[in-house]
Amino acid sequence: MFKKVLIANRGEIALRIQRACRELGIKSVVVYSEADREAKYVRLADEAVCIGPAPSAQSYLSMPAIIATAEVTDAEAIHPGYGFLSENADFAERVERSGFTFIGPTADSIRLMGDKVSAKQAMIRAGVPCVPGSEGALPEDPKEIIRIARSVGYPVIIKAAGGGGGRGMRVVHTEAALVHAVQTTRAEAGAAFGNPEVYMEKFLENPRHVEIQVLADTHKNAVWLGERDCSMQRRHQKIIEEAPAPGIPRRLIEKVGDRCAAACKKMGYRGAGTFEFLYENGEFYFIEMNTRVQVEHPVTELVTGIDIVQQQIKIAAGEKLPFTQRQIEMRGHAIECRINAEDPVKFVPSPGRITMWHAPGGPGVRVDSHAYTNYFVPPNYDSMIGKIIVHGDTREQALARMRIALSETVVEGIQTNIPLHRELMADAKFIEGGTSIHYLEGWMAAHKR
Repeated sequence: MFKKVLIANRGEIALRIQRACRELGIKSVVVYSEADREAKYVRLADEAVCIGPAPSAQSYLSMPAIIATAEVTDAEAIHPGYGFLSENADFAERVERSGFTFIGPTADSIRLMGDKVSAKQAMIRAGVPCVPGSEGALPEDPKEIIRIARSVGYPVIIKAAGGGGGRGMRVVHTEAALVHAVQTTRAEAGAAFGNPEVYMEKFLENPRHVEIQVLADTHKNAVWLGERDCSMQRRHQKIIEEAPAPGIPRRLIEKVGDRCAAACKKMGYRGAGTFEFLYENGEFYFIEMNTRVQVEHPVTELVTGIDIVQQQIKIAAGEKLPFTQRQIEMRGHAIECRINAEDPVKFVPSPGRITMWHAPGGPGVRVDSHAYTNYFVPPNYDSMIGKIIVHGDTREQALARMRIALSETVVEGIQTNIPLHRELMADAKFIEGGTSIHYLEGWMAAHKR
């Protein structure tokens, strides 16, 4: 096992990794920017090193600064968390070439899954169900593009091969708009991701977003840890997640989960990963794989009892998975609300100093947050300041516990989206379960948000 791990991230995930290291008896090195000097995880770290000013490009995205810090602190491994450099294949490769262990998949796996075209082709070969669409990147010939769209059937969605996070997408409903949409998306993809390739998929009208959590070691073992429903989204950004997904037959989940685990073995994947699907009319369609720990990993931890972050570290250290697929059991129901420092109506960031922070408690309540009273939320990064996660024997109990937890949470000095979460936890359709990825934006329009 490692003696010292460098945490190349910030916010609640930096604190989460730090806690996992402490439980395993591993010392942690935290890198931070000047804007995060007051952060809780900086104060709690065994070692903390400032690697640059507030802008991410000069701190959390600076590969030389992070690797140099690992060298001077004698760290053995680097955990990238999520976001920033976590899915950067060049960074993973550079970490390994510098003599450190990257706590995550290989650079080859990251590259394969990072390109949506190659990822889809790999999933088709592995027998994972995919959305109907072009077999690869769209050609230059407009006539051929039109032919492909006719074979797929309208509406279609044009996606950037190197995109992610809801960016680089354009829905097309008519043939007249198709070629221009492809050209525009290509230009945007080239500017945003450095890769102008785009591909086409059938656009599903009212799907749910369901994902499968996997773990794979370096000894050819792979398992899946159930599913999460992440359909409550705004502009493709998740705000509520839950496990298991309500209303989907277990036989369907088991079938797609087994295929995901088999795909991991086939491509030699290692570490934690998430297969993301659209689910509609009883069918699953693969959309992408995230080669890192997810923001919403706690709901899976609560229903399986498995510490995903610790397993990441153990796998990177060469250990075998301590359980088989048959030993994994789903118990009860878990729900997570992402708490963002933002105006709950206008959805603009609300940075500033938190003058009062009171986290909820009680049976089945977990709070993952780096916030505290007098903490200054910097304007330079993602607005999420924490997550409230609850677990209950049933979904009904989990919903009740989340309502209580949200009513107990106090955040003063800045605005948060807690009022929105309180409304959604009382919404009849959400309580019923099974809302689509478009539900929240429709709900907001109806409530004039």
